[in-house]
Amino acid sequence: MGLGHKLALVAGAAVIAATVPMSAGAQQKVTGPVATYWMSAQTQTGFGMPAMGPGGGQPDTSAIMRAMMGGGGASKSLMLQLGSGQTATAPQAEHLPPRGLQVGQSLPLLTPKVTPVTREERPDQIPEQYQKPRGRMLVFWGCGERARPGQPYVIDFAKLAANPQSAAGLFRGIDYRPMQPPSPSRNRTYGEWPNKDTRTSVPANGSLVGPHTIQGNYTPEISFMLEEDQDFLGALNLTTNARSPAGGVNLGWNLVGNAQAYYASAVGGGDGETVVMWSSSEIQASAFSNPDFLSTGDIARLVANKTLMGPATKTCAVPKEFVDAAPSAMVQLMAYGGEANFVYPPRPTDPKVTWNQQWAVKVRYRSATGGILGQDMNAMMGGGGRRAGAPGVPQPQPGQPQQPPKPPSAADILRQGILGGALPFPRR
Repeated sequence: MGLGHKLALVAGAAVIAATVPMSAGAQQKVTGPVATYWMSAQTQTGFGMPAMGPGGGQPDTSAIMRAMMGGGGASKSLMLQLGSGQTATAPQAEHLPPRGLQVGQSLPLLTPKVTPVTREERPDQIPEQYQKPRGRMLVFWGCGERARPGQPYVIDFAKLAANPQSAAGLFRGIDYRPMQPPSPSRNRTYGEWPNKDTRTSVPANGSLVGPHTIQGNYTPEISFMLEEDQDFLGALNLTTNARSPAGGVNLGWNLVGNAQAYYASAVGGGDGETVVMWSSSEIQASAFSNPDFLSTGDIARLVANKTLMGPATKTCAVPKEFVDAAPSAMVQLMAYGGEANFVYPPRPTDPKVTWNQQWAVKVRYRSATGGILGQDMNAMMGGGGRRAGAPGVPQPQPGQPQQPPKPPSAADILRQGILGGALPFPRR
C-alpha cells in the first residue's frame, strides 16, 4: 500500500472516530468542519449509460458515436464541489491545481444563482385520451452461462397501478448509503467546477498528483497533497465481449490498479415493448441502481455479500436467457476506487480538548467503460480482432459480395430513451 493511501486511511479513520465516543465518560467534543470539499475523479472509455440516481440526464450520444466510429480512447473528468457554513456578499473561490493536471493555474468555483421555481396551477383533470402504460420489464442478475432459477423477475407496467407492490423489483437495487456531497441545499454557500463559465477539459494524461489549494472569501484555506496512488484510476477496457458457444456473452476486462471492486450491468430491448435488465450482482438488483461512486465502507460490505465483484475478478458471463430476451443491449462495466479523506487540524490527543475542524476533504474515484453487448467495436469498424465466421458476425450469402458487418444503430439500442423516454436515464 502506498504512502498516500496509508495517510488517507489514517485521515478517514479520524473522520469516523469523530462520531465514536473515545471512552465511557470521556467523549470529545467536535465542531465543524467549517468547509467541506469533494473531488470526484472519473476515467471513461468506450461509451456507457449514466448511472441511475436523482438528477436526470441522457446517454452521451457524442461518446456513442465516437466509440462506433472507432475513436475516443480514455478520457478523464473531474467534479469539484465546495460547501461552507460561512457566507459572503459576492462569494468567490478557486482551486489551485498541480501543474500535472494541465487545466491551467486556477479553476474558479462558481456559486450558481438560485432561480425560484414557479409552478403553474392547473385544475385537476383527466386527459381526454388517457392511455394506460404498456410493456414489460424483465430483470436478470448474476454471472453465469444460464440464468438462476426464478429469473427473470417480471414487471408488467399495465398492472402497476392496480398492484404497486409489483414495482418493488424495479427499484430494488444495490443496498448502499448514498453519498452526500456539498450542494446549495446542504451548505450556506456553495461553489462548483465545471460550471457555466468554465468547462476546461482534463486531458487524457492529466494527473491529480501534487499539491492542491482551495481559497476563497467564504472558506478557510484548504491545502493537501495527493500522492501517486491517489491519482485518477487507470483506464478500464473490455478485453472480451463475445458470444459463447452456449449462447451467453463472456465479458473480460483488465484489472485496474487501486480498484476495490467491479460491477457490470446491461440494458436492452426485447420484442415489442419489453425492456430487459441484467446486473452482475449475486443479489437481485436492477440496472437502475448503478451508483456513480461508493464509499470505502460500502465497497467492502458489498464485495463481502457478493453484490460487487472483488478486485481480483476479471471475468463474468452474461446468461443466455438475457441475451435471447435482449438481442440488442448496452453493457456498462465500472471499477470503484473508494476514497481518500483529509481533515484539518488533526484530532487533539487530549479528549478534553475540543476538536474544531476547519475543513474536510474527500476525493472519490471510479473508472468505467461500455459498449454494445457481444460486439467488439474495433472489429466492427475494421479495427481487426474478429475473424470471419466468428459468432455474431453476419455471413455473406452465396452470390453476394462480402460486406463489412453493420453495427446496430444507437437509436435501436437506446430504443429512444427506452420505450420512447418513458423510463429516463437519470445521472446522479
